[in-house]
Amino acid sequence: MNVIEIASFGGPDVLRLTTRPMPVAGVGEVLIRVAASGVNRPDVLQRAGMYPAPAGASDIPGLEIAGTIVNGDVQALQGASLQVGDRVCALVAGGGYAEYCVAPVGQCLPVPQGLSDIEAASLPETFFTVWSNVFDRGGLKAGETLLLQGGTSGIGVTAIQMAKALGAHVIATAGSDTKCEACLALGADHAINYKTQDFQAEALRLTGGNGVDVVLDMVAGSYVAKEVQCLAEDGRLVIIAVQGGVQGEINAALVMRKRLTITGSTLRARPVAFKEGIAKACLQHVWPLLETGRIKPVVHSVFAAVDDGHASGSGASRAHVLMESNQHVGKIILTWSAA
Repeated sequence: MNVIEIASFGGPDVLRLTTRPMPVAGVGEVLIRVAASGVNRPDVLQRAGMYPAPAGASDIPGLEIAGTIVNGDVQALQGASLQVGDRVCALVAGGGYAEYCVAPVGQCLPVPQGLSDIEAASLPETFFTVWSNVFDRGGLKAGETLLLQGGTSGIGVTAIQMAKALGAHVIATAGSDTKCEACLALGADHAINYKTQDFQAEALRLTGGNGVDVVLDMVAGSYVAKEVQCLAEDGRLVIIAVQGGVQGEINAALVMRKRLTITGSTLRARPVAFKEGIAKACLQHVWPLLETGRIKPVVHSVFAAVDDGHASGSGASRAHVLMESNQHVGKIILTWSAA
């Protein structure tokens, strides 16, 4: 099968189209013929040598796919109400940049009615992450306010729509006025240009000085101290990435006085059973919103994976260049077949 592998750690040009043996589904797994693969920030970090695949996972990048079940563990398929030939999307720990990929049955979900494979491939990584961190760890409830850092990222466009659909208020940050307008168009109540405005002061102003209930932070570093300042009493700060650095200072006395919770997580190395629980929650609470159009996939660009003759480099390389430019709004997708 065709795959995109990391030939050596480095820039986007180290992504190389090659062939590998087709993987074989084991107990509790299915083999999926991949139509489309999502491109995510962790793929970029893995390519740069900063985010190794977990033990036992494929070294091929790619954490989310959509396609058709070819074969697999019959008993597990029956337990999940799936069968060979079904169109599914899946969260995987690696191996997504390939024509075929093995996935745990519990991490597969049916493609929501009315969505293409390209749209479906944009769902698992971001939707699982947002549900787990904003609603499970962060405990966001209807009527509360979410401050979302990076509102036009794949995580951001998902979190805005999901939080609004489930009754919360959303303040999103973005790096330009154009991106702020995109956040508002997706349903955010307010958008803050962090390059021209102080998000801490604006969040407090917009909440009448009360502060926000939950912060979803993909920056960390110096942002953490400011987020503690703009959290309401009993507020929750959830850190899911450290693009601004791993070190930060906080006012511990303020954390105590406000009774704040500071937490964080990564998803890739968590057990299948944990991810299966997220899948079930998404199927129950979020998939109906996708099928009725209350939440819509936001796909910015699509690149053909088998595209090594392009003047600007392979499709995967150009997808990574776009990811690192931070010029996209929503998801970036690789395609392996018509979808």
